[in-house]
Amino acid sequence: MEQNNESTGTALLVMDVQGATIKLLQDNTAKLITPLILAIAKARANNIPVIYVVVGFRKGYPEVSSNNKSFSALTKNPSMGLDTEEGTKVYDAVAPQEGDIIVTKKRVSAFAGSDLEVILRGLNARHIVLTGISTSGVVLSTLREAADKDFTMTVLTDCCADMDEEVHRVLTTKVFPRQATVITSEEWL
Repeated sequence: MEQNNESTGTALLVMDVQGATIKLLQDNTAKLITPLILAIAKARANNIPVIYVVVGFRKGYPEVSSNNKSFSALTKNPSMGLDTEEGTKVYDAVAPQEGDIIVTKKRVSAFAGSDLEVILRGLNARHIVLTGISTSGVVLSTLREAADKDFTMTVLTDCCADMDEEVHRVLTTKVFPRQATVITSEEWL
């Protein structure tokens, strides 16, 4: 998809749907990927920019502090290095196409350690549609930070997944609706 100056004001974020995170879903991969393929196709058909957000680190993980409980555990997993494709490559079934944007982040939120906000401003996108793995990780953190940055948001419930179904349910039915429109991929557009 070629970017142009005529913005829809909306961008679809496909967050952390990459080798290392997709493995965490085990048998539930198709449950997420099928509606995500539909959402990405809808975005492209409506000239909505698709922005892929991946987490990745330099060789030796210099960005990761030993004080960070979540990320310091990743330093034992060499597949999250930017010099490898095993863990950081976007899952093939939803792979970026020409014109899509890839953003690399260094923390849980899609904004942390990335140039996402600059890209969104450049696209004049004030409404972001959130999808990704995991609901309690990147989706929650990005939603909270985006709300503080005054973005309007939509969360596509069937395009988000968490290792704990109950956590996913509570976030999408009780927490997210306070700050975002929460719908399915079929209801979107």
